[in-house]
Amino acid sequence: MTSTFYTGEERSKRIFAIVGASSGNLVEWFDFYVYAFCAIYFAPAFFPSDDPTVQLLNTAGVFAAGFLMRPIGGWLFGRLADRHGRKNSLMISVLMMCFGSLMIACLPTYSSIGTLAPALLLLARLIQGLSVGGEYGTTATYMSEVALRGQRGFFASFQYVTLIGGQLLAVLVVVILQQLLSEEELRAWGWRIPFVVGAIAALISLMLRRSLHETSSAETRQDKDAGTIKGLFRNHTAAFITVVGYTAGGSLIFYTFTTYMQKYLVNTAGMNAKSASFVMTGALFLYMLMQPLFGMLSDRIGRRNSMLLFGALGTLFTVPLLMALKTVSSPFMAFVLISLALCIVSFYTSISGLVKAEMFPPQVRALGVGLAYAVANAAFGGSAEYVALGLKTMGMENTFYWYVTAMMAIAFLFSLRLPKQAEYLHHDH
Repeated sequence: MTSTFYTGEERSKRIFAIVGASSGNLVEWFDFYVYAFCAIYFAPAFFPSDDPTVQLLNTAGVFAAGFLMRPIGGWLFGRLADRHGRKNSLMISVLMMCFGSLMIACLPTYSSIGTLAPALLLLARLIQGLSVGGEYGTTATYMSEVALRGQRGFFASFQYVTLIGGQLLAVLVVVILQQLLSEEELRAWGWRIPFVVGAIAALISLMLRRSLHETSSAETRQDKDAGTIKGLFRNHTAAFITVVGYTAGGSLIFYTFTTYMQKYLVNTAGMNAKSASFVMTGALFLYMLMQPLFGMLSDRIGRRNSMLLFGALGTLFTVPLLMALKTVSSPFMAFVLISLALCIVSFYTSISGLVKAEMFPPQVRALGVGLAYAVANAAFGGSAEYVALGLKTMGMENTFYWYVTAMMAIAFLFSLRLPKQAEYLHHDH
């Protein structure tokens, strides 16, 4: 389809497809993030210890383990999507997330089954990590394939609208529970509620995804290279390395200013947990609204320029922003600083999936996007919190700021390798 003219019916079909694909994305990330936000309450139930930092470190370790499953998920679901269709892959990944959430909701604690409790928690987390690893690449691929020409940045930005939306809903559910239940009730059983909510939402999303139309053709699915590692690396190694290169910095700065930030405000800036929750809810809401705007901007200035701005601004402002946040006392000031940081991150996140999908041909697209993203994300995104807390316990917190800065400089250099034209070579609509 080379013309940019679409009938009303075609437009509405594509918009429904974007909604269907991203609904599951919302649920997947809600379930994944609920874990991060509820950790404060359930850590003692699974990791009894007198030192709260050890407890947090243990739950952060399980969080990172969920990330380590991502490359396997990226490979498994990428292969599935390239060989058996995007729709099948999208349905299976949301079903697995439902199972992982349900499992956490029903887990007995350390006091009733001993060390089996944290082990089962880890297993449930690994299932969720596998699912989320598959979700990103397939959704990015699907959304890039149904997006309308000339508005591809705008449409593709909804992947992060729902990804952040999932995170936001997770914070929101926790905030509501904090209002309704006492600290004791939250620690005893209240933390289970969000996981039940997540499992139910996953089933609703499954119904929506069942009605999606398939975007891959039988021809590309039957290609001998379809969804194979060999097919990916035979001709697309450079594209793969480029994607890993800028995703490493992108993931790291994203997790630094989203999931880790709440703990940073409490642990380092000394803000109380409720204020930190409100600050993060406001900042994430604003961040979510920014995505379509930055997506539209990329349709105007080109993806490469958006990515270069992201790398350059991230390199220049990470240290000043984190230093300022370290001593921040007013919640409003914290909100302003975090929002500024998230503005910079938006240059990347709004087009993150698209800029990756446009680098690969359809027969290895879901695999290329999913695996490259998952590898970079597991190594740099999932470990952000762990590295930050680790350096803090060693009394070297500032080193973390420079680490993020260095990764942003690398992202800038890799973005220079992006093609100059707006519509990339491999685009096949």
